[in-house]
Amino acid sequence: MKIPFYCLGLLAALFCLSASAADLSRSAVQQRLAKAESGHPAQLRRKDLKGVDLSGLDFRNADLWGSDLRNANLSNSDLSGLNLDLTVMTKINLSGANLSNTSIFGVHMGGADLSNANLTGSRFIANLDRSNLSHANLSHANWGVDMKNQPMGLMRVSLNNVNLSGANLTDANLNRALMRHANLTGSVLKNAVLYGVDLSGADLTDADLSGADLSESKLEDADFTGANLAGTRFGGIKDKSTLKGLVSSKNLEAAIFD
Repeated sequence: MKIPFYCLGLLAALFCLSASAADLSRSAVQQRLAKAESGHPAQLRRKDLKGVDLSGLDFRNADLWGSDLRNANLSNSDLSGLNLDLTVMTKINLSGANLSNTSIFGVHMGGADLSNANLTGSRFIANLDRSNLSHANLSHANWGVDMKNQPMGLMRVSLNNVNLSGANLTDANLNRALMRHANLTGSVLKNAVLYGVDLSGADLTDADLSGADLSESKLEDADFTGANLAGTRFGGIKDKSTLKGLVSSKNLEAAIFD
């Protein structure tokens, strides 16, 4: 079918708009950050910063709410304590970044790089499917469902097919999270709240699950080979034989099945 000439012009205009440059360059962002102070944050709200190299910058006195950070490089940047709700961060690079006590709600972060990031005490309700969180620090992170605040239906963090190998999830709350086929090899999940988590097909080889609560979780084909299960609670699991690698786990006799 032949496309009319005026339609071709419209399509070209739309393409130019979609391929337009970001609202601000790295230097422009740096200038705003340099002038910012507590109570007067650098205004980056709703700015288009797609693909911009913002690595190593200090954003603690910045307002990034609702900004477009797709494919942006914020590796080793400091975003601690910020409210990044509704920010667009698909395939963002946050490797080595400081996101401690940061709030990220209602965000799509599929394919993000959060390896070695500091996520302690953070609050995430986001889609991080296929993201890299290897060796990240999620200790005391609160990524679980708040059952008292669900006016729009059940909203939860999605960590399907993520790489959490070697990550620290000590005392983290991930209740009811989606973690199908997640790579948790060698991760530390001491006293983690994993109640109702979907860990179907997850690899927990050599993970430290001591004191963790996996009650009511989906564990079909999850691999516990070499995992430390001292004090691990498996509430609702009546048939141990359904758990893969259990016979090769550590401290199985100290695990709690009820």
